[in-house]
Amino acid sequence: MYKKYIKRLLDLFISIIGLPVFGIIFIIVGPLIHKEDGGPVFYNATRLGKDKKPFKMYKFRSMRVNAPDYRNEDGTTYNGDEDPRVTRIGRFIRKTSIDETPQILNVLKGEMSIIGPRPDLMDALDVFEPGEEKKLEVRPGITGYSQAYHRNMIELHDRFAEDVYYANNVSFRMDLNIFLKTIQTVLLRKGVYRDESNRKIVEKERQ
Repeated sequence: MYKKYIKRLLDLFISIIGLPVFGIIFIIVGPLIHKEDGGPVFYNATRLGKDKKPFKMYKFRSMRVNAPDYRNEDGTTYNGDEDPRVTRIGRFIRKTSIDETPQILNVLKGEMSIIGPRPDLMDALDVFEPGEEKKLEVRPGITGYSQAYHRNMIELHDRFAEDVYYANNVSFRMDLNIFLKTIQTVLLRKGVYRDESNRKIVEKERQ
C-alpha cells in the first residue's frame, strides 16, 4: 500500500509545499550562477529512470559551460574539492546540496521521488551486474539510502547493492530514516568529496 500509493501522495504533498522554498532559492542563486560566466542557470542531465525510461533531471548548474566529462576509474562521475570545472558559486551549492533542489520539479512530473536510489547516467546499463537493474523498479530519488549514509564516498557497485536493498525493502519507516539522515549529512557536509589520493581520473569522450 505504501510503496504503490501513499509514497506518491507524500511526494506530491512535500514537493508542493517545497515549491515556494525552491522559488526563493532560485531568486537568490539563479542570478549568481548566470553572473559568474554568463551561462544558463540550469543543467538538464539525461538520467536513467524507473523501468529504464530516460528523463531530463534538473539541477542548478555548478560547472562551467561545456566542461569535459571526468569519471572515476569505477565509472562514477568525478567530484573533487579542486575540480577546475566547478564555478565558485558551484562549489557552494554542491556542498550544501542546493544544486539538487530543482529536482522537486521532476518529483511533481512523476519522474522522481523525494526518497529513492539516486538516478544513474544512461551508460549504467552497460555496467550493471546481474540483479542490479532491480533498482530501476522504483522511481529514483532526490536523496536515497546510499546518498544519506555515504553521499559520494562509496564505490559504484556498492551503491548499486544498497539501491537494490532499498528497492526490495521500501517502507515509510525506511524513507523517514533516510530523510532525517540526509538532513544530518547535508548540515555536517559529510562525504561531499571522495578521497582523491591514488585515484585515477579519466575523461569520457562526448557522444
